Amino acid sequence: MENDSLSRLKKAFITGVWATLASILVGFSFKIWLAQWVPKADLALYHSVVDIISLSLILMTGFRSSMVVSYSQTNNDRDIINIFRYSLIAMVLITWGVVIPYIKHELNINVSYIQLVGIIFGMGLKVYFTNLIAMYRLYSISNKVTWIEPISNVVMFVTCYYGLGFDALTSLFYGLTLSSLGTAAYMFISRRKEISTRPLAAVQLDPMLISYVKKSVTASLEAGASIFMIYITVLLTISHFSIDELGDFQVVVRPIFTYLTMLFVFPIYRFVLPELAVCVREGKHDQIRKIKKWIYKLSFIVGSTFFLSMLFFGKDIVLFVFPDEYKGAVPVLFHFSIFFVFLMLNAYQLAYIKAHGCFTESLIIRLSGIVTLVVSYYLFAQFTANVVAIIIALCTGYVVMFILSSFIEHKILARYKNETYIAD
Repeated sequence: MENDSLSRLKKAFITGVWATLASILVGFSFKIWLAQWVPKADLALYHSVVDIISLSLILMTGFRSSMVVSYSQTNNDRDIINIFRYSLIAMVLITWGVVIPYIKHELNINVSYIQLVGIIFGMGLKVYFTNLIAMYRLYSISNKVTWIEPISNVVMFVTCYYGLGFDALTSLFYGLTLSSLGTAAYMFISRRKEISTRPLAAVQLDPMLISYVKKSVTASLEAGASIFMIYITVLLTISHFSIDELGDFQVVVRPIFTYLTMLFVFPIYRFVLPELAVCVREGKHDQIRKIKKWIYKLSFIVGSTFFLSMLFFGKDIVLFVFPDEYKGAVPVLFHFSIFFVFLMLNAYQLAYIKAHGCFTESLIIRLSGIVTLVVSYYLFAQFTANVVAIIIALCTGYVVMFILSSFIEHKILARYKNETYIAD
């Protein structure tokens, strides 16, 4: 029983939470330290450039779920990886040819080409090996990378600034590039000890691989939609509320939202989806039921803890970390805590749906959440002018996604029952 899916999942999930927590603490402490002495304009420039490049490459992380599911179904890692290689090379070249000129000439950001190319190349390699590790379900390597990456970023920055004598901004760019390359090298060496892959080669497209390509495109669109859903809340806040309320959201609410998502939602896609995909292939429906029961139990524990913390200690927690001027974020966080459980439950439902190859349905559900967010906000805005309306609209979107995903899950289960009935 120690080798069953649930036991393996629990171990990877819990280890992943601790690794992510360590990563958050290192990364957040590094940001606080930099903010004490690096000019604000330099930090804003650095984060803006990294965000723009990250957004162009993060779409390739959508391939991860399709790679996991397709590999579990076919075991054809050679062609799956080669298709991903060609796609990633194309995206890197597009980012190189389009994003760099945009940063340099449209935004007039004075950053050298070698720094921009280095970041694109380093991030591209990191995405490549991260997806391979996920496909092969190498959870131990994945969890180690989670805390190794921020530590290496700090070490490389210190080396560039104090050891090589670069200025702070240059050290940030070179430090990020070197840490990305170092992390990619670690993943390459560690993965190679477990599994070796073949060189780049031509791909023989059969119906299964064509299906994989379609799933990958759909998954990439869903990844973009997921990011866009959060940015809509920022745009609505900018458009309809004051700079103080925008500050509450950007400085307090959004980071907490991001950290909680990293701790308890992302691990569902990293660990639960691969195990579900294998269980679906092998017909282990009892294991799927056990995994669902455990995820639901964990979701309610985390959701209840977050809600009770905000209910009784929300103001104390916020004002302990942030100045008094950010107290307006307290009611927003409280309302977010009411609905956080649906983010975890919805992540499981979407993972279950993807494990069955239903990537189009998953994208439709994600788009429905975006539409619900926008419509709900303008509906709530008729009754209140409070910024809380935005977070409630966002959470309403996740609730609708959960309802739709539950409906799709029910249809999949009904299909299994019909197949069992016919077989009998």
